[in-house]
Amino acid sequence: MLGSPVGHSLSPVLHMSAYAALGLTWWRYEAIECDEAGLPALLDSCGPDWAGLSLTMPLKRAVLPLLDRLDPLVTEIGGANTVILAAASRLGYNTDAPGMVRALAEHGVRADAGPPGPCLILGGGATACAALAALRDLGERSVPVAVRDPGRAAGLTAAADRMGMAVRFVPFGPSALDGARLVISTVPGGAADELARSLPALAPAPAVLFDVRYHPWPTPLAAAARQAGSLVIGGFDLLLYQAALQVELMTGRPAPLGEMRRAGLEALVGRADAGAAG
Repeated sequence: MLGSPVGHSLSPVLHMSAYAALGLTWWRYEAIECDEAGLPALLDSCGPDWAGLSLTMPLKRAVLPLLDRLDPLVTEIGGANTVILAAASRLGYNTDAPGMVRALAEHGVRADAGPPGPCLILGGGATACAALAALRDLGERSVPVAVRDPGRAAGLTAAADRMGMAVRFVPFGPSALDGARLVISTVPGGAADELARSLPALAPAPAVLFDVRYHPWPTPLAAAARQAGSLVIGGFDLLLYQAALQVELMTGRPAPLGEMRRAGLEALVGRADAGAAG
């Protein structure tokens, strides 16, 4: 797992539990602090014993010119969170969008149930681009996006064009939530606190809130949505499903989802206990 900062990542727990369950006891997966400047040299240092890499911010876009081949979804989204190293080639994939689709499906939000809209995406970064791709797979074609600075969301606009989607930027405030049935929040933990305070007054509240954060949990927005009667999906589900897809790409074997889920939840409980003790 490459990124900066990356020490907080739960991905090593998920991947190592998968390797253990698959009998791949000689495989290792660890978090490596790496920024954009250090990424080319690190990729060059990966020899034939490396199966692949997971990428988090700020590397999902920075890695693209360093890859030999991009999965079509990577091109559409404009970011890769997975690099497979095979036959002396670097292959880029994105498991965030299909991970979101699987997490939503687990909670009953599926394409065969019809488009889930009206929808709303909070935030305009790389994860918002993945959310847009997920909503397209669920049947949406036009999505409002609440951002604090539309001038910094050019990447999302370009991604929408490549996907054949339409995005409409709305002010990042309580009014953005009006009428939304599904809200996907991709913003940092405290960024949506004002929206959290406004949720109790909404009638009706969003049917579903998908908050991509997983620690600390619940976020204020998730807690307010749950209190208002919304179905709340947490970022752990996204982390789990996107990691499972990475395991399958790297090992060529089905991911042991149950073992990964148990290991991840145990680690989160340990973090919560440590935080309470501190």
